[in-house]
Amino acid sequence: MLARILLLVTLLPIAGTLRAKETPAEKAGFAPRLTIYLAKGPPDACGPGCDRWIAIEGEIDRDAAPRIRRFLAGVKDTHRPIYLHSPGGNVEQSYVIGRLLRSRKAIARVGRTIATACAAGTQVDAACLKTKTTSGEIEAELTTRNAMCNSACGYLFLGATSREVAPDAALAVHNSRLVLVIRGNPPPGVVAEVRQRRMVTAERERAAFVAAMGISRELNDLIRTVKFESLHVLTRPELYRFGIDTRPLAETMWRLEKGTRPFISKIAMVKENGSSFRTMEWRLFCENKNRVPLMFAGEIDEAILGKSTILMTADADTTKEAGGSPMRAGKYEMWSDTVDPGMVKAMLASRYLQVRENRPMPDKPDMAKFDIDMTGLASAWTQLGASCQSATTDPVSTWPAIPPPRRGS
Repeated sequence: MLARILLLVTLLPIAGTLRAKETPAEKAGFAPRLTIYLAKGPPDACGPGCDRWIAIEGEIDRDAAPRIRRFLAGVKDTHRPIYLHSPGGNVEQSYVIGRLLRSRKAIARVGRTIATACAAGTQVDAACLKTKTTSGEIEAELTTRNAMCNSACGYLFLGATSREVAPDAALAVHNSRLVLVIRGNPPPGVVAEVRQRRMVTAERERAAFVAAMGISRELNDLIRTVKFESLHVLTRPELYRFGIDTRPLAETMWRLEKGTRPFISKIAMVKENGSSFRTMEWRLFCENKNRVPLMFAGEIDEAILGKSTILMTADADTTKEAGGSPMRAGKYEMWSDTVDPGMVKAMLASRYLQVRENRPMPDKPDMAKFDIDMTGLASAWTQLGASCQSATTDPVSTWPAIPPPRRGS
């Protein structure tokens, strides 16, 4: 060949060009290069008994893998969960990091780490990134809301042996873009031949990686159909069917929702028949006249005939329970009532809330049983108490149908 052709599979502009004042990743709220650091939060911030984690966030750059390898070599605690928040980036680097996480038997989740030392909206500016990477273990908060692991980030995620995507987080995929960096002036036919050969190689490498991670080939088949200019957010049934997140119950932490009428909420997605999932939400509002509004909403199972009943029991005090027959509204059924502070106290002291649904089915009545985790409720309840001065609206009139989890663009 008369000229040297350099190839790079990437999801970003051609490597080697001059860096703009603000990269697309920065405009989207991400660090311009993959950043890794240790974080510490309040008790149970990352789950029961977990208050320390590893944050990996930002764009996967061409030198990311060696940097991640050096950092993890100094972290002996392999049980620390890793929270990912990234728009994607260099595919080849993501494969290397994914295999590194597999060698550590890593626990990976999709989540955003918010450093308390940085002001709101400054998480990816130079000063905050310096704090994150030079201050050892930083104080931080953790949220799955609007968190995302897109494109090449998904290969990091697949490398972990334990993987969790919360109902309000997103794991999104698309086909890679092949970028040819050409030096010289080779004939068009040569360029076309090299492009085709490299595309075949890239397809083979991705299929091999997905298979090596124990993930269904269906995922690779799906990725091939999604254009680079688009993103496909994997649904809960797809996450389960492909073997990515195989939990029959995926749930968020309890969190405060601020507004005219503040409340705390929790969303769960529960596996039904086959690989279908049903979305549910619980809300607790401000105490009023020694009563606390408690609400429940869930997607309607079309196989249910007539009205179902729901009963919720706090495991710390089984004499405390709430429930009734939900009303139907569109594609959801909703139940609301007020409970006494004793029920709330029992919930705050509980590890989980036992949920039982009696459902009239075509053949015979069916009872669905599952437990939702109470971790984070006590902290959220304290935050709610501090926000209740602005509570002026009847909570029943403000109850919407459950919106789909918020996704990043």
